[in-house]
Amino acid sequence: MGATRREHDFLGELEIPADVYYGIQTSRAVENFKISGLTISSMPRFIQALGQVKKAAALANMELGVLPRPVGEAICQACDRLIAGEFVDQFPVDVFQGGAGTSCNMNANEVIANLALEIMGRPKGDYHYCHPNNHVNCSQSTNDVYPTAIRLALYNSLTDFMGDMEYLREGFALKAEEFRNVVKMGRTQLQDAVPMTLGMEFSAWATTIKEDIRRIGEGREQISDVNMGATAIGTGINTPEGYAELVTKHLAEVSGLPVFMAENYIEATFDTGAFVQISGLLKRFVVKLSKICNDLRLLSSGPRCGFNEINLPPRQPGSSIMPGKVNPVIPEVVNQICFDVIGKDVTITMAAEAGQLELNVMEPVIAHSLFSALRRLGAACHTLRDLCVDGITANTERCYDLMKNSIGIVTALAPYIGYENSSAIARKALDTGGSVYELVLESGLVTREQLDAILSPERMLHAGEDSVLMKEIAERLEAMGR
Repeated sequence: MGATRREHDFLGELEIPADVYYGIQTSRAVENFKISGLTISSMPRFIQALGQVKKAAALANMELGVLPRPVGEAICQACDRLIAGEFVDQFPVDVFQGGAGTSCNMNANEVIANLALEIMGRPKGDYHYCHPNNHVNCSQSTNDVYPTAIRLALYNSLTDFMGDMEYLREGFALKAEEFRNVVKMGRTQLQDAVPMTLGMEFSAWATTIKEDIRRIGEGREQISDVNMGATAIGTGINTPEGYAELVTKHLAEVSGLPVFMAENYIEATFDTGAFVQISGLLKRFVVKLSKICNDLRLLSSGPRCGFNEINLPPRQPGSSIMPGKVNPVIPEVVNQICFDVIGKDVTITMAAEAGQLELNVMEPVIAHSLFSALRRLGAACHTLRDLCVDGITANTERCYDLMKNSIGIVTALAPYIGYENSSAIARKALDTGGSVYELVLESGLVTREQLDAILSPERMLHAGEDSVLMKEIAERLEAMGR
């Protein structure tokens, strides 16, 4: 064992490695919570947010005269280093922890205190000059620091994630333009419906993602109210007069985010409804994203015995026993990420419900679930576009042949040749197995040029019928007595 320093708390003493910046309470938490192998260091934005909260508190405490300026300035410098992304490895506590986040808060207090001591020219653990509780945690409680830091980090993480979503949306939009003239058959209930274009299908996917970007942006604004100054349960015990307003003002300046004081600090200290709302918005998105991945897998199924309307870029051999098989591995992995996020929504829901009286002690699993979901979903958006969507190609002839041979095209013909004629052709196609396209031509109801015009990409792209074409066909039908 290397060099150590001895620290104490009211439970006793421990030997702490001399070179680490955390202290005794962090060490106890590391021993107590050997759960997941995932530590707070896996949430770097959260650590940055803790630095912002602690700096805002130090600035307010110095201004109100309850924190000596030399100590407060050293604390602010230490916080700046956390905000800059340094010392992430000094947060070894498991993301799953009891105590409502106290271990996490004390981890930050100890790291900042020892960094401040180093800045002041003092050795680590010399807490007489800068104490984790007396100085770094001055006018604070875990119960206002922890949820406030979650909100700051979540706001920034959502902003990043909205960029990831936009990147994926753009990929689908570009393909929508590329496939704008690829006519195909639309389907409902896995049965032939009516003609459309492949571009329309991709455009719809781009639009549904755009809707969720907007919804998540709206949800992000609901986490801007913070309870700094609430301390233990929302009464503001152990804070100087004016502290809540001042620390919130400094927090907005330090973070650059539109934070404001919660309306009721008792309510804000126990309420986790905003986190449930954000989780619900993420669930809404992944339900739709997983559906899109299902569609990509269906449309690319085959290649000989499936839809085979599009080709997904081949990424790896698909079987250890079947030569030549290539699987849709990218949509499949995104499906699985979506399932995981839906499961996390259940976890967040149960954790929010488990709050009792003036505090919800389950916030650590809420924080882990949200940040983990956002991190994985951001990666999923980039993976889906980079390794799948950008490389999709259309089997144009296959799409057109399926559309021509589908019973469904009679729906597009009905406004021109009438419902009865359309029904008769549909029945004949079903009875004989013949192509609707060829049966229409055999009937003489329309010319090939007129039929191709009805089924053209231009007609599929615009609602409404061609009045000139309708008049021509009507005259033809009248002449035929049909």
